[in-house]
Amino acid sequence: MVAKTEKDFILMISNFETLSFNVSDDIGTLVINRPDKLNALNIQVLRELKGALTELKTAPLKGLIVTGEGEKAFIAGADIAEMKPLEPGEALAFSELGQLVTLGFEALPYPTIACVNGFALGGGFEMAMSCDFIFASKNAVFGLPEVKLGLIPGFGGTQRLMKILGERRAKEIMFSGRNVMSDEAKTLGIALEVYADKAQLLAEAQNWFKTTTKNSSVAIARAKVVMGQGLVEERKAFADIFQTEDMVEGTAAFLEKRKAQFKGKIL
Repeated sequence: MVAKTEKDFILMISNFETLSFNVSDDIGTLVINRPDKLNALNIQVLRELKGALTELKTAPLKGLIVTGEGEKAFIAGADIAEMKPLEPGEALAFSELGQLVTLGFEALPYPTIACVNGFALGGGFEMAMSCDFIFASKNAVFGLPEVKLGLIPGFGGTQRLMKILGERRAKEIMFSGRNVMSDEAKTLGIALEVYADKAQLLAEAQNWFKTTTKNSSVAIARAKVVMGQGLVEERKAFADIFQTEDMVEGTAAFLEKRKAQFKGKIL
């Protein structure tokens, strides 16, 4: 089987109707492209995201930026008009699909940044939380307003927000359904950085990867896996990574006082 190139992945993902994708300096940018609906998540978007993430897991990338098309929204939430008539069994399948997407973002073997401009509400906030980091513009608005609709978050938001904020603050935000503006989001630790506008937001996210791309992709991928697990898995991964190409090169470069040239394959 011939290995896929960056161009193959760009062409494949760009064929989806609701997504666009490009690569610059080994960093991919995945755009949810449904601006007439504020990039709201319907079944088509979720299915296409699931397909794209399956491909992106093996893409030759060192990082991924996730954002929404337009100036008004990252992802305004799930598509309520499509959700409203769902029967319980259909709602279960919708939730499972959304969770597969958020788990798919978490499973990518390289760092991911959600660049949030405008609204990131409900399912949009859940998508952002499933990335490794959130960078926000000043006009970013976060929230889980599902209780105002007689619903609860269904794409992993109840668990991820609690992990980020702790149980009591997560409950306060979920039970009130209130909006969290960009400055508070940074103070709480939801957003890592806040920038003036979308242009600066995307530029700074791209710039941030200049630090991580110098480091071992093998080590970053393994660290992502074990951070969600326990000490036993950490010990195992620590041992497994010894004598990999990147470990041999990294330790040799340190001892020889030179820059490491990492090129090992992700385990």
